[in-house]
Amino acid sequence: MQTIIFFVYAVSIYIALPMAFVIGWIRFGKVREPLNLTSVITLCGFVLGSSSALLAISSLYYGHFHNFRYYDPSLLRIYRWGTLLSLLALILSIAGARRGNALRWYAPLCALGMLIFWLGTAATE
Repeated sequence: MQTIIFFVYAVSIYIALPMAFVIGWIRFGKVREPLNLTSVITLCGFVLGSSSALLAISSLYYGHFHNFRYYDPSLLRIYRWGTLLSLLALILSIAGARRGNALRWYAPLCALGMLIFWLGTAATE
């Protein structure tokens, strides 16, 4: 049972979530209608979720060259910022998802995926 849960977690975080980010940015790039308030709020949530993902990727590269000890203060700071970014992204993307726009479902999905990633990564520390 644990193997199935780990497999679903790994596939959703490392395959489905990056695909959702790419598809979301492509869909936003194709939008030709003017932005209203709810779509701007959703876009802000999606940008914060993307910055959380970029923090995760850059922390992998940083961790490759800098060996982290257990409870390393810089690693805990990375976890804190990643969780904060993804939580703020989730709040903004849910607030902006009331009306239909290109990122209506991608922004909350990506923000929630990044929040689960950061909480799961911090839990394994």
